[in-house]
Amino acid sequence: MTAEAALEAVQGLQAIFGHHEGSRPVHAHGLLLQGVFTATPAAARLTRAAHMQGSPVPVTARFSNGNGHPAAPDFLPDVRGFSVSFHLANGQRSDIVAATLPRSPVRTPASALALVRALRPRLTLPLRFGIYALTHPEFLRTAPANLRAVLTLPASYASTSYHALHAYKWLTPYGSERFVRYRWVPEQRRRLAWWRALRRGRRYLQEEIAERLREGPVRMHLQVQVARPGDAVDDASAPWPADREVVTVGTLELQAPARQGEAEWVFDPLRLTDGIEPSRDPLLQFRTQVYAASAEQRGATHRPQHIRAA
Repeated sequence: MTAEAALEAVQGLQAIFGHHEGSRPVHAHGLLLQGVFTATPAAARLTRAAHMQGSPVPVTARFSNGNGHPAAPDFLPDVRGFSVSFHLANGQRSDIVAATLPRSPVRTPASALALVRALRPRLTLPLRFGIYALTHPEFLRTAPANLRAVLTLPASYASTSYHALHAYKWLTPYGSERFVRYRWVPEQRRRLAWWRALRRGRRYLQEEIAERLREGPVRMHLQVQVARPGDAVDDASAPWPADREVVTVGTLELQAPARQGEAEWVFDPLRLTDGIEPSRDPLLQFRTQVYAASAEQRGATHRPQHIRAA
């Protein structure tokens, strides 16, 4: 996909949610935090990546609502986002971009663009959306699990799971390699009835995190699901069998609000470091192009990485 297609995606999302100067086209409202990540010994056995060797690594993280309107309240059904940037030596970073959706509803950049076009707010939207759903089997296949995630209102940003969707190749110092998928899991899962969330107010998720930080760090655990030969590593809409090994590879402690500007911060699923390589999933390259187009529009600095696919 070209840079023009990425810009079309950004403009299409802005047509759906409105164009809000200085805001992201989706996940417009968020909270930037800083903390420390510490990997488990199991992580170092799976990858030589610097932030997975067990020493504490500083991070910048962002919780967000998926809605593209920055004033959308927290109590609306929504996709929640959780992005983490690991700060490595020599000013390098490595990112994980995750959301509460357990599967990608689209398989290719073309299907992602088609979905954005189908959702444009016009009188023909129901017809266009219906045609899209019927002609894209991966959308219907992932809809039940994704819909449950959207309709579940978390008690806290840190009381729900987040999935990075794409597969990445982890390489060890000894030459072996495995594909993994990331997910962040909370220490305790809690959700709210819609009327309780409504009573807590428009910004109850941000207020809850601020209150918890006054009492101590907010913790999330990083797990990887490890693929076996034959698993679909280039299709973010395809699940892996439930019996695949799941390894806890580290714990993140969020400690305080970040000092950087929230709107200027850019996370990128292709910002990687030695020991981690992307799969050939075509959505990965397209997403980094879309993020670059979005960053340029709002004046944020972003230099997309071009990393050889595994």
